[in-house]
Amino acid sequence: MAKYRDHLPQLDGNTFLTDGGLETTLIFHDDEELLCFAAFDLLTTAAGVDKLYRYYDRYCKIAIAQGVGFTWRASRDWGQQLGYDAAALDTLNTQAI
Repeated sequence: MAKYRDHLPQLDGNTFLTDGGLETTLIFHDDEELLCFAAFDLLTTAAGVDKLYRYYDRYCKIAIAQGVGFTWRASRDWGQQLGYDAAALDTLNTQAI
């Protein structure tokens, strides 16, 4: 069973960092076409994983330096529109983390 399945740490008032502008950066700076505005779909290719890693690397370094958590999530709504079922989306979320 997942460590935080029934008790998410962000519900205890801990500070978490999140990114800002992922899809905008990918579309307008990296010329990436995102179906349904869904960046998590990039996790299905090595090149996409590399783009996400480069984007999130700086945010993760800030979170580590500040001693705070970091958030990630793949949108269930966008996942459904792209044909991902709950299990596939769970797999991508786990892979992303």
